[in-house]
Amino acid sequence: MKLPPLSLYIHVPWCVRKCPYCDFNSHKAEEHIPETEYVQALLDDLEADLPWVQGREIQTIFIGGGTPSLLSVEAYKNLLAGLQEKVTFVKDIEITMEANPGTFEAVKFSGYRKLGINRLSIGVQSFADHQLKHLGRIHDGQQAVAAIKMAKEAGFDNFNIDLMHGLPDQSQAQALADIQQAIDLGPTHMSWYQLTIEPNTEFFKRPPILPEDETLWDIQEAGQALLAKHGFVQYEVSAYAQQDRQATHNLNYWQFGDYLGIGAGAHGKVTDLINAPESLTASPVFRTWKTRAPKDFLNAAGNSSKSFLAGKESIQNEDIGLEFLMNALRLQQGFDLNLFEQRTGYPLSTIASGIDTAIEKGLLEKHLLKDGHEQIKTSAKGSLFLNEILALFM
Repeated sequence: MKLPPLSLYIHVPWCVRKCPYCDFNSHKAEEHIPETEYVQALLDDLEADLPWVQGREIQTIFIGGGTPSLLSVEAYKNLLAGLQEKVTFVKDIEITMEANPGTFEAVKFSGYRKLGINRLSIGVQSFADHQLKHLGRIHDGQQAVAAIKMAKEAGFDNFNIDLMHGLPDQSQAQALADIQQAIDLGPTHMSWYQLTIEPNTEFFKRPPILPEDETLWDIQEAGQALLAKHGFVQYEVSAYAQQDRQATHNLNYWQFGDYLGIGAGAHGKVTDLINAPESLTASPVFRTWKTRAPKDFLNAAGNSSKSFLAGKESIQNEDIGLEFLMNALRLQQGFDLNLFEQRTGYPLSTIASGIDTAIEKGLLEKHLLKDGHEQIKTSAKGSLFLNEILALFM
């Protein structure tokens, strides 16, 4: 088994305030964010994870949250310098930062760009003020437009706009107006996804009234057509990109690559060949997760009796096929069958029966590529019934 590519996810847990739909590990920031201490804790966390690097270079970095753009340029200068003392970046590394329009400052974002952060994911969600109020966002539509223009002026020529649809009482015309407004601002990538009500959120406790299923379907079809008209090719369930502008970091997730997760509550996926058993009695692929509460994460720094690592578990043999397919089948192009063996260490026979059944049901398709490899992808029908496909591998 070959080691897969390696990425790095960095979690910054603080927000100006918690949005009612958000189920991520985010916490309302106090007046003072302990950014110096947190940067050092991140570097200590990475130090503990270094045995999992196993000689690989870091292909991509994604700084998520929370609201990472709450931290200063100096904090990221120290963080990126510290990271490069511990790991090697590929020459053309993609470094993405999530940013919320309400935290944009021209000088700060120009500073981020000069440090080598070369991609932004801007959490707009909607340009309609009444919808932003529903969603608990701290910005309005004008601020969202101004923030994107500011990012471009700071030198960011590769950026994603996050948009939601299926918002409270949203019509098809309103959803399409959001997409058109975003397109007019010139992003290279769009994340366009339906609002879902997640457990442990304010919306779960007090659900808003959302559009009917028929309206949601009409919005989905019309929105995809509008994006395609303007050159945004759908390459994943909710990701659309201009030519050659797919998110490399997210592609690594979906192709079952490895990623280290550092920071409060960060999750990772690692392949540990050094300690792997000689026979596949247990999978060498692990999920990891870090101490969730920012206070506890900070307390673990420099404390030999505490650990940043809150948990680590092997993906069980019987689950490896399902885990791989949960990611790979999100991609519109599907996956090369050889990738399964490369990324899991298991033979194709592990998933062959389920794939054959899904093909018989018209849910998956098999295509022969020019290089002679076989590609598996969802059919038009299968893309609507992904859970039914995955159930065949449980």
